[in-house]
Amino acid sequence: MTWPKIDMNELNAAIENLASEEKFSGAVLVARHGKALYKKAFGMAHKGYGIPNRTDTKFNLGSVNKMFTAVAIMKLAENGLLSVDDLIGTYLPDFPLELADKVTVHHLLTHTSGTGLYWNNKFKAKFTELKTVSDYIPLFIEDPLLFEPGTKWAYSNSGYIILGAIIESVTGKDYFSFVRDKVYLPANMLNTDCYDLEYDVPNLAVGYTRYGTAEGGPWRNNVFLHVVKGGPAGGGYSTVEDLLQFDIALRTNKLLSPEWTALATTDKFHENPDMQMQYGYGFMDVRMKGERVIGHNGGLPGVSALLNMYMNSGYTLAVLSNYDGDRGVMGVHVKFEEMLFGNG
Repeated sequence: MTWPKIDMNELNAAIENLASEEKFSGAVLVARHGKALYKKAFGMAHKGYGIPNRTDTKFNLGSVNKMFTAVAIMKLAENGLLSVDDLIGTYLPDFPLELADKVTVHHLLTHTSGTGLYWNNKFKAKFTELKTVSDYIPLFIEDPLLFEPGTKWAYSNSGYIILGAIIESVTGKDYFSFVRDKVYLPANMLNTDCYDLEYDVPNLAVGYTRYGTAEGGPWRNNVFLHVVKGGPAGGGYSTVEDLLQFDIALRTNKLLSPEWTALATTDKFHENPDMQMQYGYGFMDVRMKGERVIGHNGGLPGVSALLNMYMNSGYTLAVLSNYDGDRGVMGVHVKFEEMLFGNG
């Protein structure tokens, strides 16, 4: 199939229009075969101080960094230190039996564990204190499973926290150090991490939202709407440039061997008519119009993020925004795919 050469001037005009209408703030990078074709920033990283976004500004990733957690788990599996078929009790024997003896690493990676989310009253009371993987565990450890593991699909942040705990148990290192050593540094992602926001971080975008205010009302910053430090389920920070580096490292098998890269990124539900989720191990895997798209998105109030790797055409789309919802990545994403696939 012959893929179109996307007109970057047309794409830029569309994004500038979105930004002028306050429908986008952030950074956009388009690459093909690892070479950046378009890279530009829009809007303000800090409205109060009038600091503009830059292409190397660090934005909150939301759930995008679930891919990094998955790659770290796959690295351990590739090295024979765990198996995706193992029960989590193999590594976390002190967990309640319902979790330890029923849920596998595979269930956690694919959101089929039944562990649910942790955005509960405990989280609301403690979210400014959450800095380590172990800090998150009490939020959900006593909750019953939502369903028998493997029988349904339900997006689970709790499951990815457990994956972080498994990484720590297997390696004897804290999650953050292991992912930094095995994912960020090998991929040359020098501006990516789960930063502790109690301390100053250079060139970090503040998120802005109108969540909880009337349409057209004042922008609120999201400083008090998310955790102080992200973790295995999301909330780290990165740049569009670093996301391209991750894409390049993944496609060239610098992070995992070809076999293990394929295992991580391939849809696990294509043969199951009851769960057509198009999701692998921490990666979406969508087939559409002759293209295969792998990657992940993420969102919170004041956070909107997307990394799409178009495997057949060779394109990469990285969009990071410090706006949420319809004012985040959606408009840019829709325009890019209209240009790639055509309006039909």
